[in-house]
Amino acid sequence: METKVKNPIRAEVVLGIIALAAAIALGALILVCRPYFQEQDPEVLVHENHINEAFTEPATEAPTETAETEPEETTQPTIPPEANPYTKFDFQYNRNNFLLCQRQDSYPGIDVSAFQGDIDWKQVAGSGVKFAIIRLGYRGYGKAGRMVEDEYAQANLKGAREAGIAIGAYFFSQALSIKEVDEEIEFMLKILGDTQLDMPIILDWEQVGVEGARTNVMDARTLTDMQLHFCSVMEEKGYQPMVYFNWSQSKRLLYLKELEAYPFWLALYQDRMTYPYRVEMWQYTDKGRVPGIQGDVDINVYMP
Repeated sequence: METKVKNPIRAEVVLGIIALAAAIALGALILVCRPYFQEQDPEVLVHENHINEAFTEPATEAPTETAETEPEETTQPTIPPEANPYTKFDFQYNRNNFLLCQRQDSYPGIDVSAFQGDIDWKQVAGSGVKFAIIRLGYRGYGKAGRMVEDEYAQANLKGAREAGIAIGAYFFSQALSIKEVDEEIEFMLKILGDTQLDMPIILDWEQVGVEGARTNVMDARTLTDMQLHFCSVMEEKGYQPMVYFNWSQSKRLLYLKELEAYPFWLALYQDRMTYPYRVEMWQYTDKGRVPGIQGDVDINVYMP
């Protein structure tokens, strides 16, 4: 006798309900944990965004020197007192494939963090690299803004020093106030300990470009004051401070004229110098290759 199947779709309905409940639970978990996710390394996001126009020459024409005569409130934030003395043709690659300035003494160097993993610093020195700017740590871009030491900071400081490479340091900042800058300074100094620096120390403040990031609210007046404070304090402590920026940030978020007492470090990913204002260090690629380092690394030319 044929057996009659009752409610043949019951199993599918049950499975559908279970799947829906699981999706809702997962969504709720993501929302609850989102603030913690945002405490991940913010420099990861910046590296992912380096291909956008913020790190390349803008399509619009750069401000001219005549802009300095306009009322301050109508000009762009970036009006340094000294124009860039270099042309597109003043930089050439040397035999080690490092871009150097032909008009004055200049030196090739790298900046590194945990992204580079274990580094063979003797090979790096043998490649012709003269200096390394080493990340000490970072502040998360979420609401809590927790500070984290770079897991390779101590190894990199020690390894570069032993290999005879000049060292500087930076902290990837997401500070929103001078009070938080002071927290970051204290954090940096604790990591450095007795380590002496040969190169500048930098508060690397950048927007990570994601919704909800704490730095999305920043304005030029606040950031300029924060950089001035950092530079002043570090100078008093015997360090050489430096101000880091890309082209877009220098136009929108810094009054560079007020920072002219300190050297500038420009991130501009191309091998032609087209930035209109003088800089002392140029980060010209984030996809460099150097013996002793697995994968990509930022490469710079220093023109003190």
